[in-house]
Amino acid sequence: MRDVSEQLRSVVRDTVPRLRAISEMESQQTRGPEKWSRRQIVGHLIDSAVNNTHRFVRAQRENPLRFPGYEQEHWVTVQGYKDRPWNELIGLWSALNEHVAEAISRIPENARANECVIGGAEPVTLDFVARDYVTHLRHHLEQVLEPVARAPTVS
Repeated sequence: MRDVSEQLRSVVRDTVPRLRAISEMESQQTRGPEKWSRRQIVGHLIDSAVNNTHRFVRAQRENPLRFPGYEQEHWVTVQGYKDRPWNELIGLWSALNEHVAEAISRIPENARANECVIGGAEPVTLDFVARDYVTHLRHHLEQVLEPVARAPTVS
C-alpha cells in the first residue's frame, strides 16, 4: 500500500500551498444554491479522513468490517465548517491526511483483500477503500481549487 500512501502524501504536499493562496473571503464562496463552500468541502474531506482512519485500522482485524454510512450533510453542518477559519481547516486537513497516509502505508499485504461493508453498500476490499479514498480526495480538491464564478455586479 506504499504506492497509495505516497500518492496521498504527494497530493497533500502539492495542494497545501494552493489552498493557502485562497483568501478567507474566497473560501466562504459557494458555487450556487444548495452547494457547499470551499470551507465546507475541506470540512467534508476532514470527515472523510476521520472516518476512513477507523476503516483502515479496524478492517485489519474485522473481516468483514461492517461500518455505518456517513451522513455528510449532518456532519458538515454540526461541525460548523462554514464558520471556521480557513487556515485552521487547511492545517487540520493536512495533518489528518499525513496521518491517513501513514496508516495506509502500514496495511499488511494479507489484509488488503479484507472486506468492508459501508452503510448498505456492496462489500469492497480494504485495498479498494484505500485507493478510492485518494480518488475521492482528488475529486473534491478539484472543486475547491477551481475558480468560483463571481456574480455580475450591478452598476
